[in-house]
Amino acid sequence: MSPVLAGVLQLLALVVALGLAYRPLGDYMAGVYSSKKHLRVEKWMYKAIGADPNTEMRWPAYLRGVLAFSAVSVLFLYLLQRLQGSLPGSLGFVSIDPDQAFNTAASFVANTNWQSYYGEQAMGHVVQTGGLAVQNFVSSAVGIAVAVALVRGFARSRTGELGNFWSDLVRGTVRILLPISVIGALVLVACGAIQNFSGIHEVGQFMGGSQQWNGGAVASQEVIKELGTNGGGYFNANASHPFENPNGLSNLFEIFLILVIPFALTRTFGRMVGSLKQGYAILAAMGVIWLGFSALMMWTEFAHHGPAFDIAGGAMEGKETRFGIGGSSIFAVATTLTSTGAVNSFHSSFTGFGGGITMLGMQLGEIAPGGTGSGLYGMLIMAIIAVFIAGLMVGRTPEYLGKKIGTREIKFAACYILITPALVLCFTAAAMALPTPPHSMTNTGAHGFSEILYAYTSGANNNGSAFAGLNADTQWFNTTIGLAMLLGRFLPMVFVLALAGSLAEQKPVPATVGTLGTHKPLFSGLLVGTILIITGLTYFPALALGPLAEGLAS
Repeated sequence: MSPVLAGVLQLLALVVALGLAYRPLGDYMAGVYSSKKHLRVEKWMYKAIGADPNTEMRWPAYLRGVLAFSAVSVLFLYLLQRLQGSLPGSLGFVSIDPDQAFNTAASFVANTNWQSYYGEQAMGHVVQTGGLAVQNFVSSAVGIAVAVALVRGFARSRTGELGNFWSDLVRGTVRILLPISVIGALVLVACGAIQNFSGIHEVGQFMGGSQQWNGGAVASQEVIKELGTNGGGYFNANASHPFENPNGLSNLFEIFLILVIPFALTRTFGRMVGSLKQGYAILAAMGVIWLGFSALMMWTEFAHHGPAFDIAGGAMEGKETRFGIGGSSIFAVATTLTSTGAVNSFHSSFTGFGGGITMLGMQLGEIAPGGTGSGLYGMLIMAIIAVFIAGLMVGRTPEYLGKKIGTREIKFAACYILITPALVLCFTAAAMALPTPPHSMTNTGAHGFSEILYAYTSGANNNGSAFAGLNADTQWFNTTIGLAMLLGRFLPMVFVLALAGSLAEQKPVPATVGTLGTHKPLFSGLLVGTILIITGLTYFPALALGPLAEGLAS
């Protein structure tokens, strides 16, 4: 079987698996967030934190819950790292330095999981399982909760109430993420991933020195890092390490985990607003972008440009032979079109255009299908922008799902789409202008610029992957990327929840002959076009200095 055919068959198998999971998972999640009943374990949690799950919240109260919980999480994870040297199960590792502890705490709470450290050489079992793995669950649940609050804003009328944050947080963790993670961890263990609490083992001599590996609860952390679109690896090699991702089957399963909740949330959206066709329209836009990027990436990496490429069957530099170009390309697109950041290959070693595709996937806003929750609310914001543009073209007040998109709503949407590009471009410009940050670049020229542009794109978009040639373990990068992650995560949520509250207060507008059919293929096409145009206008100059210049020169 040719490598190209193998890659295409993997993509088709993935589409089938996602299609089979779409309806049951989407309907189940809609039922979870619509139910009035509370499980016994959930009641214990509410009592422990002093929350009343039946109290409805307006958007400011919902936002305060999100920010308060996240602030406490950052503080807890920061202190856990700073005290690691005094904790049991630390494997002899010392406490983490202040700037790196801040960066890591901000990273995992923001669902980014950017790592400026070697996981197997820095973090012990307590920090890994009691700190990082816990945040993998709850940061994902926060994202889904915010998305559900926005969906309620569309579904409800004449009320500013969006549900209860604490109830949404607990339900997302207990009823959705935990059960799937248990099953997924068993699958990964069956595939060969490790799951233990062993110490450090010396496994042989390597170049005159000893080679050491430490064990850990890898399978359980691996499954939630993919399912929750988190991304941080137990090992520095991330999902290319055989302890995390042993073979081609586990690789395909991990890609499935990355995509399944973000795609299924479109059905949850359709079910909760009372129109499955609206969910299908959003799904179609996500699917077209994802499949288009996957096909373009495989074409780019399989293209032959000389004898070395001919012998290897494509651009094999930086890729694991057990996954090949097809499995690596599909994984790279899935992880950068979502806010995952897990990698099974070295993105910096992709072709110039291939590296640009991974960067562009994040710059779209990671909405195809995006992160757990963040992909859905990001796509709904873009749908509002698309409706607004359509309204301008025909001279009609824009409407979406029976709600008028007025001045207030479009201001919230505009602020949302401007925040992340501003963070990426401003921090990148500052890093290139100052004398010290460029010293962290392994490469010069276009590729060196791409390393820094990729780092801030990844941080502000809450992705977490890297052009790993950049030495990001410096005070400058630890601090600025940490700020980019926090601001890129929580500032957009402010405008999402404010928009949700504004929509929930409106009285529904009846559909007329002139109402734009947002459930039809025409609207899905308009939505895709809007996303590509806005992203192109925003990032093209920066991309032209980095991956485009490199690709055209090669």
